[in-house]
Formats: sequence, structure tokens, C-alpha cells
Amino acid sequence: MKVRLINYTKDPEKIVAQSARLCYSALSVEDLEEELTDESTIKLIKKIMKLGHYSVLEHATFTFAIEGISRVTSHQLVRHRLASFSQQSQRYVKINKEGFPYIVPKSISQDKELAKIFIDTIKELDGIYQLLLDRNIAVEDARYILPQAVTTKMIISANARELLLIFKLRCCN
Repeated sequence: MKVRLINYTKDPEKIVAQSARLCYSALSVEDLEEELTDESTIKLIKKIMKLGHYSVLEHATFTFAIEGISRVTSHQLVRHRLASFSQQSQRYVKINKEGFPYIVPKSISQDKELAKIFIDTIKELDGIYQLLLDRNIAVEDARYILPQAVTTKMIISANARELLLIFKLRCCN
């Protein structure tokens, strides 16, 4: 799996702190910005996190490019509807003749017998997929034979609050 940060809000800590200050201050936006130092920004962010004032985190956004994840993983990610997703299409992107890339779950790869059955099945499905294409079956129909283990690519944009939730629910320890 490859994950790369490709874009983000400039000075995300400052915009989060400025947003938090705005909620409780009569000062102008410009004055709030001028008052924030690096030290006061970090202190304020720690305070709002402790108080649970997470809505201000929504002003900082991050965009990631992700490659080499399974379709199963991608379907877990797209459950987060406060994020934006673009995923490689199995309808428009034909898998090449060398076979489709796939992921073997660790629990299966640790058992040699199961790993062989799994990989043999993947290869058989790949052969059927190629046969369907060779017989001029439309890619959008041939893709139905592809297993959930096939890898995909995504671009994900989410605000900091949603990222914290994604990390909490979807990441391993």
C-alpha cells in the first residue's frame, strides 16, 4: 500500500485555532489572526481537543493519494460520507494481460495450503476475466468476475475532524 499527502490547507493549525477563537471573541478575524503565535495556537488546539470542540477541525482539509488497497478496504473508507472520494473505475480501466494485482490477507498467507488455494483461485478468476474480454464481453460486465482482493487506487479528501474518525475506526493499532 502506498499513501501520499498530495494537498492540504495551508497552516491548518492556524485556521483551526483562529476558528476556535472566533467562536468566543468579539475581535475581528484579522485581529484574531494577528494575536495567534505558534505557542498559543498549539495551546489552544490542545484545549479544544480536551473540551471536545471538534467542529473547528473541519476547516483544515487534507487530500491523499492511495494505491494498492483492496476493494474491501476501499468500501470501508467510502462509508465516511463527510469525505470526498475518487476511485479507479473497473468499468473504464481494463486490467492488463499480465493479470490483476491483488492482496492476500495476512491470515490466509500464513497458512501455506490456504495461500496456495487462494492464489490458484485468483489466477483462475484472472483467466476467466481475460477470456471474457477476449470474447468481446464489455469491460463493465467482465468486471463482475473480479474478486474483492483486486487492488485499487483512490484520492481522498477529508477535513481533520473526519480524518480523526477514520483513523479511530479504520486503522490498526
